[in-house]
Amino acid sequence: MFEKKCSLAILLLLISVSCSKQSASTNAPVAAAPTANQPRNSVDVVKVSAQPLEITRNRDGDAVIKVEIDKGYHVNANPPTFAYLRATKLDLGSRPGITVSFIVYPDPITKSFAFVEKPLAVYEGVTNLKVRLKADKSAQLGSQNLAGTLQVQACDDQVCYAPGTLAVSIPLSIK
Repeated sequence: MFEKKCSLAILLLLISVSCSKQSASTNAPVAAAPTANQPRNSVDVVKVSAQPLEITRNRDGDAVIKVEIDKGYHVNANPPTFAYLRATKLDLGSRPGITVSFIVYPDPITKSFAFVEKPLAVYEGVTNLKVRLKADKSAQLGSQNLAGTLQVQACDDQVCYAPGTLAVSIPLSIK
């Protein structure tokens, strides 16, 4: 009986070791457990703001969304290098008479990291997204805001942090 229990325990131990080796062999960075000096999630190291935009009815205008990433961190580009990576993504709400024509994500930098074999396309420091907006003839004149969110996942050169969503509001003046 004792031998059967020991054999079972050894078998479970071997399976456990085998599984931990498989998960350790993936190249994806793991989420970090926060320490006193580390962020708890991505919104701790990324800030977002929008420059005011003046648009005339029946015209287009480009809004600039400024993304500031703290030194020593990066966020994945849009599109990301690998499908399993979480891209930086801007989602904008709607306003009557205002249309989002398209969003232009900046050219990324390509950087190598120890946790992955292929260099990754990322954003670091300060980067700007551009949003082409159109105000049609029914757009309300005057000041208003176009609200949205920026989804990010920040990483350092070792680990990635919990993804986060930042609120952003584009101040518009419709003429």
